[in-house]
Order: sequence, then C-alpha cells, then structure tokens
Amino acid sequence: MSAKRPSAPPAKLLLDWYDSHARDLPWRAAPGSNAPDPYRVWLSEIMLQQTTVAAVRPKFEAFVARWPSVEALAAAPEADLMAAWAGLGYYARARNLHACARAVVALGDFPTTEDGLRALPGVGAYTAAAIAAIAFGERAVVVDANVARVVARLFAIERPLPGGMPEVRAATDEITPDTRSGDFAQAMMDLGSSVCTPRSPRCLACPLSSVCEGYRLGNPEGFPIKAAKLAKPQRHGTIFWAQHDDKVLLVRRPPRGLLGGMRALPTGPWADTPPGLADPPLAAGWQMLPETVAHVFTHFRLELSLAVARVDGHSDDGEWWDVTEIDSAGLPTVFAKAADAIRRARP
Repeated sequence: MSAKRPSAPPAKLLLDWYDSHARDLPWRAAPGSNAPDPYRVWLSEIMLQQTTVAAVRPKFEAFVARWPSVEALAAAPEADLMAAWAGLGYYARARNLHACARAVVALGDFPTTEDGLRALPGVGAYTAAAIAAIAFGERAVVVDANVARVVARLFAIERPLPGGMPEVRAATDEITPDTRSGDFAQAMMDLGSSVCTPRSPRCLACPLSSVCEGYRLGNPEGFPIKAAKLAKPQRHGTIFWAQHDDKVLLVRRPPRGLLGGMRALPTGPWADTPPGLADPPLAAGWQMLPETVAHVFTHFRLELSLAVARVDGHSDDGEWWDVTEIDSAGLPTVFAKAADAIRRARP
C-alpha cells in the first residue's frame, strides 16, 4: 500500500513550531539565521552519528575550545584528536574527521553544495545533505533516525525499515521546503527527539498531529514498522593488565580496523570461544580475575576476561602509564570499562 499524503503542508506547521521550540545547542544558529558556522555544523554532524546529543555536547564544547577552527583541527596531531574522541565510539569517524579537516584546508574552505561535501573524507549522503541544508541553505533532503520515524508516522508508511527507507526519503523530499530547509531538517530532528518519540509519542503537543496519518489511524506508535533484528554474534577475548610499580602497560592498536590507532590495554585474540591467556604482551605470572567485562559493538557482542600480573621491568613495546592517571589516557570505552573493573578488583 502506498503512503498516505498529508492534507495540509507540514513544513509551515513545523517551522512555526520550531521558531519557538528549537533546542538550544552549541553548534546551532538561531531559527531563521543565515550565518551558522560550517565548521561547527560539520563537527557536530560527525559527532552525532549514532551518538546521543547528551553524549556529544560536552565533547563538542571541549573540541571547539581546543580546536576552534578547521585549520586548528587539521594541524592537530592525530593521537591528540583520537584521545579527545575517546568515549564517543565508532573511532573510524575520528580518523576521517582529521582527514576531512586536512582536505578542507587544502581546498581553502568547505564546499557549499551537497555534491561537493559528499566528496570529502568521512562525509556520507546524510551528512552532506545536513551540512548543505543547515550551513549553506541549500535545499537538501535530510533523513536521520528521528526524521525517518516522524515521516513514517506522518505518511503511515507500511513497508518495514530499513527496506522502506527509499519511500521515507521520497516522502521527506515531498515535504521539504525550498527555503529554510536547514531549519526544517533541525525541526524534524527536534520533533523526533522530544515529541514524536519512539515510545509514547506526545501527539497532543505535536504541530503535525492534524495532518498525521498515523495519528488519524489511532496507532502512531505502530510506525515505523521494523524488520526483525538478527541476533548479534558473541565473541570473547582477554585483556591484560601488566603493572610495574605504579604504571600499567598501554599499547597502540593497529592503525586500521576496529578501534584503529587508539591507545588501549593489550588484548589477545577476539574469538568465538574464550582464548584464555593466548598472546599475552609479555611473559609474566598472569592471573585471571573472576570478573568479566561485556561490551556491545555494532556487529557483535564481546565478553572480556581480565588477566593481571606484576612485572619486574619495563617492556620496550608500548608505553607505561601512571595507574592513577589512567582516565586521562583516552582509552576507548571497552578498555576504560576493563580498567575500572581491574582497579576495583585490585585497589
């Protein structure tokens, strides 16, 4: 069944609501403003990919305080940027962020069109559309998870997601205005975040309820229809805590691959069954702690055993970090979890 068409133009209803209900976010210009900073828009969009506003806000503010321009970010050592990124996850974004900053500096400025932005490292179709609309006022069709949910309800789109995304995108294109498309996109995001929420949507407070097919049908929460999720595979590994006096051994992960280039605790292989003490970073009297640490990545679940040892001398591989300062090492979340668990077990 094809999507139902709203009986009134949603754009005006939504923009009127946005003018008085827009969220105050550090990367945003005021509604109706024609002067947002492309650097801040780009940086926020990269950070917000699969990450909540609450998690991004303090990281964004720290980034722009330390690197207030794309030129400053491009000139930063990659290791500093990766450490500052710790906690946001999806670390390939940080590497692409650095590469993109350098590409923008080489070009002389950010491209102002969706196609030009799409050519930058780490800028996909959604991000290019969002930057083009928000930073440069170009009419672009911007669809993130919040927008997809709002549109699926507005049009009562019956094809399950993600397979129904082409229909969602076509419907979003239909209602995107020629002017203020950046404000429109941000208004849709705000609506999905605060009103048209995944559960218990606040339809009586929604500016689009009068034209929403899902609301008319009495089942807005039934949209979007989602395809059944496949169970994530389970993997296992061991993290090694080698301590010499008051310092612990940290290593750099390979530059490519999961958590590439990040400072981390040494780890053995990640396998389908627990690998035990396979591939320790050095010979020592390793002891397994009874605690384990669990972490969920995009494509699999990981359970980590924890092995600890006191060592007599320093290894030339890696770096030795003061145990009391481990929180400043910029460890990815999974390794920060392990460090916390080990320190609790061995005060």
